[in-house]
Amino acid sequence: MHRKFLINLLQNYNPLATEEVGFKVRMLNFINQYEDCFERSLDIGHITGSAFLLNKDRSKALLMHHTKLDRWLQLGGHCDGNSDVLAVAIKEAQEESGIMGIEPISMEIFDIDIHCIPANSREKEHDHYDVRFLLQVTSDEKLVQNRESKELRWIGQDLNELPINNRSVTRMFDKWFAL
Repeated sequence: MHRKFLINLLQNYNPLATEEVGFKVRMLNFINQYEDCFERSLDIGHITGSAFLLNKDRSKALLMHHTKLDRWLQLGGHCDGNSDVLAVAIKEAQEESGIMGIEPISMEIFDIDIHCIPANSREKEHDHYDVRFLLQVTSDEKLVQNRESKELRWIGQDLNELPINNRSVTRMFDKWFAL
């Protein structure tokens, strides 16, 4: 069963943040209920894979100013049928940063989140069941911005540098600071 790997990852994930406890229950119920949970065509919502990407010396994390959503977010995107959410997170981080030298710091889940994506001309409002992994740049490549972002920005461990105060993003910074 293609969902079993993610179910196991989630069952072994012990969220530290209170809101993630509810996300874990909702996410497991969603995955168990919808066999097509990795497909964008599931119009009520779908699983997405994201990266909390650190630079080579782990002193900064990368955020993007998402063009369509006009929000600062971590790198990530749709699974489009791929149930290997870690592979999705790595692929999305590579595509959205232009850096190919990216590896996981851990194979375990770093963070989970469920957030609403507003309706647009192509799809109705729906939820992203986002599974996030802690990744690191392993090369000396430079960032290459693509059409999905207005800006890419490395953020250090100074909360005043954060261009957003949304808990979905700041929670990952809190976890990084605690490492």
